[in-house]
Formats: sequence, C-alpha cells, structure tokens
Amino acid sequence: MYLPSHFEQTGTDRIRDLIRACPLGMLVTAGPQGLDANHLPFILDPDRGPHGTLLCHVARANPVWRELADSQAESLVVFQGPSAYVSPSLYETKRTTHEVVPTYNYAVVHARGRIIVHDDPGWVAGMVGRLTRMFEQGRDAPWKMSDAPPAFLQERLAAIVGLEMPIARLQAKWKMSQNRSEADRRSVVAGLEASGQDGDRAVAAVMTAVETGTPG
Repeated sequence: MYLPSHFEQTGTDRIRDLIRACPLGMLVTAGPQGLDANHLPFILDPDRGPHGTLLCHVARANPVWRELADSQAESLVVFQGPSAYVSPSLYETKRTTHEVVPTYNYAVVHARGRIIVHDDPGWVAGMVGRLTRMFEQGRDAPWKMSDAPPAFLQERLAAIVGLEMPIARLQAKWKMSQNRSEADRRSVVAGLEASGQDGDRAVAAVMTAVETGTPG
C-alpha cells in the first residue's frame, strides 16, 4: 500500500476500533490459481500477540483452507472503514485560487500474517460462539447457538473450518485531507456533515477526530 507519512495511522486504539466497527475483511491469498480474495467477518483478539490475532471461518467446500494449510506464505486481510468523495466545491481554496481537484477520503487497515488452519470441531464451535456473541450483543433477544437443535448445529459446524492469523504486521492509512490547509479541512468537514449520506458524515467525524487528536 502506498503510504505517505502524513496519511499513516499509528494509533492502536483507532486501528482496533476500525476493525471492530468494520469486521468484514477481505482475505487475500496466493494459491495455485494465483491471487484469491475471500470476504469474511473477523474477530479481533487484541490480547494475543503484539498486534493481536484475527479469527474467522470458511466453508469446508472452499479450497482456500487446504491451500493455506500447505503454505508458509503470509496472507493479507484488508478492512475498509468510512470513505467519501470530496468535491472540489467543498474546499475553501475553491473560492480563492480555484486550484483544486476532486479526491476521495478513506480509512483502511492492512493486516498481514501466516494463517493457522483449525479443522477441529471444538475450536470451531468456540470461535463461532464468540463471533455470534459479538454480532448479537445489543439485540433485545440475542440469538444463541444453543437455540438451534444440537444435531442441526453439529451438521453446520462440520461444514466449516476455522482460520487464525496472528498479526505479524499492521499498516493503517487514514487519508483524511491531512495534506490540505486547515481552512480546507474545516470546509470539507462542514460540507460532509451537511450531506444526507451516512458515509459522508462518518468521514466528517473521522476527520474531526484526526484534527483534534481525539480517539475515534
């Protein structure tokens, strides 16, 4: 990833918050047929390893887990956070020099590491339980694995395989107009906040957090 220093995000809390808020990661691997990308919901375990550990599962019918079991190569997981188009019209500079062009603001995390395959019913059941609790929390009546008939649940668990990736390297890029003047950044924030799009307002919130140095 091209990563100019002014866009590099090193704040551990912000990086972890993005992964938790946007847990659908893109697992990129290199197999016999070349590059492959699988889109999977991940759990981040922050207490395992210097950068944390990612956990997920894939369908047993998906050949990627067999390829990873035989591989010593690193894999890449990409998490995409808030993003928004920035029109030249939002810049304060537009009203003075007109020397502005469109751009796109975004936040993204790249995690790299070697995948450990878990073809073990106990491990898979524990991981799926954690994943379920993560997504069900906050619901009025959270669904639990024990709500499903035991035989049906065992059949479903047998159809998936667990993956674990201790994170060896992390890169995070918050491209949030840090290369623009303070006046331009403030006018972009105001314009995105006034938008009717949730994504625009989410980027405005991230820009404000970056500007003020607050978490988030």
